[in-house]
Amino acid sequence: MKKIIYTAVGLIAIVFSSCNDFLTADLKGDYTSENYYTSAESATMAVTAVYNSLYGSTLWIFGDVASDDAVKGGNAGDQADINAINDFSASSDNGVLSTYWQASYETIARASNAINNIVKMNFDATLKARLIGEAKFLRAYSYFNLVNIFGKVPLKTSSDEINVPLSETSAIYAQIETDLKDAIDALPENYSTDKGRVTKGAAYALLAKADLYQKKYSDCVANIESLETLKQYDLVKSYANLYKSGAEDSVEVVFGLRFINNSETSLGNNLTVWFSPSVEGGYYFDAPTQSFVDAFTEKTTTGAIDPRLDASIGRDGKPWFNNTTFSSSWSEATGYLVKKYDQDDVAGLAKSQSTVPYHIIRYADVLLMKAEALEELGGTDNLTKAASAVNRVRARAGLAATTATTQDALRTVIRNERRKELGFEFHRFFDLMRWGKEAAENALGTDLKWSEPRFYFPIPQAEIDANQALQ
Repeated sequence: MKKIIYTAVGLIAIVFSSCNDFLTADLKGDYTSENYYTSAESATMAVTAVYNSLYGSTLWIFGDVASDDAVKGGNAGDQADINAINDFSASSDNGVLSTYWQASYETIARASNAINNIVKMNFDATLKARLIGEAKFLRAYSYFNLVNIFGKVPLKTSSDEINVPLSETSAIYAQIETDLKDAIDALPENYSTDKGRVTKGAAYALLAKADLYQKKYSDCVANIESLETLKQYDLVKSYANLYKSGAEDSVEVVFGLRFINNSETSLGNNLTVWFSPSVEGGYYFDAPTQSFVDAFTEKTTTGAIDPRLDASIGRDGKPWFNNTTFSSSWSEATGYLVKKYDQDDVAGLAKSQSTVPYHIIRYADVLLMKAEALEELGGTDNLTKAASAVNRVRARAGLAATTATTQDALRTVIRNERRKELGFEFHRFFDLMRWGKEAAENALGTDLKWSEPRFYFPIPQAEIDANQALQ
């Protein structure tokens, strides 16, 4: 079997031909893996294509809709497969599961293909190591999401692998850790050009997150402290400004997706279209719940509502975009809509051309991970440090420092802050899962059908049919 790679507008796609001599002939304008990877430029383009595969992710369906923060929203009869994710009734033929699975393994295949070919190339050693590090980070990120949605999944580190059995979650995490440690050694702290590519700090942050999910709390703290020694990140003054065009260059963004505003609609942030009201040409999905709104009971030190609420969602009578006022009628499901990815219209451009970034990892998330790990370690010194970390996040929101001093009380504060601070950035469901059955069922009810160690969605039938090792 001969692998063919072709390029178009900076993108790379992988297709497979049969072993017939007719099909293994060189094609004009196309490239095989053997003759594509010939220069630093082609290697860079291959890794850029791995980033490109992240765009259009449906992670929000799992992170938000499967949680207590949102319901499907949209037209009641539209996208029924999302409802099955929402009520945990999804079967293996669910289209949402299949779409996410295929997109994730596309990223993994592109990353593995780049890694395994670039390692054999001869060009500037620093750039070569960096490109491999970027691809390893992106592969680790894809596996991190897969293992937290499906549990056991096939572990593939070569784009040629097809029939691969399920690996234990411990093996998936071991590969994630290996890839991220390699990335840490190779990646720069920042970029003077090529901004938006993966940095050393991003690799430390994702490794810390993998540690936290495995309850490796000391390792989590150590990796965050290594990130902090880089002195690259801080909280910005205004929470709302994180969700405006240009925020991708914020000192708070550890890693995220950035978007281009031009006539190519595919280059915009499609989350805006999914979440915007129909009066703006949107589909009004991912409707925030009253439960999310009710989480904001604590007032600021001046007696105001926590500013993160109205920066995150649209509420009836509150300012919206384009000098309009939000109407609860725009969201027939709950009366609320997500605000973080919308923006004032740019003349002549549609919602699909939004340039509001999506932050995969923010420094506020890192601080809250550090606070949680320290709290779970326990002990007076650790609890004091945990309170200090969570108080930095609270202070930015205008809230008073927490008075919690016991481990249980501080745990409650940290978990509440994660919900409010990171709302609609697709973390909530995964937080509930790792916090255990009691936390998950208190938030989601017993329809969750919890099975130790946690709830996982079923492997798509399309993968079972295609992968003989799963049959």
